[in-house]
Amino acid sequence: MKISKLSPNFEVRDIRKSVEFYTQYFGFKLIMAVSESQDGVDNVIHSDKEYVYAMLQQDAVEIMFQRSDTFKTDVAFSEGLPIGATVSFYMEVEGIQNLYQSLKNEKLEITELQKTWYGMQEFYVKDLDGYILVFAEKAA
Repeated sequence: MKISKLSPNFEVRDIRKSVEFYTQYFGFKLIMAVSESQDGVDNVIHSDKEYVYAMLQQDAVEIMFQRSDTFKTDVAFSEGLPIGATVSFYMEVEGIQNLYQSLKNEKLEITELQKTWYGMQEFYVKDLDGYILVFAEKAA
């Protein structure tokens, strides 16, 4: 078996708000969005539509968002589970100081930037639905 990529699919309350959060704060770009009618794919989020799915990308990282009601229908094991995760999504970045400085004064749940015992500089951010994002860079 060969695994070629891993793309997390986050169960979210509001596609539009999640897309805005990830594009504004982390530079992700919208690849595609699917409206409630599920009759096609949009390359931009339209103000007159409600969405059930979106895919975003930043360099080699791809993430998907699926609205909670459709996620619960599609992902059998999710029934009865809360939104959020007991897992962190660890992303190695370049320019962690600049990223941290750009986020630390925003109204985000964010930890201090710190050097770890294993030689990385990293910080954690909690997104709108409780998912934990970790940004890390090898310490100088």
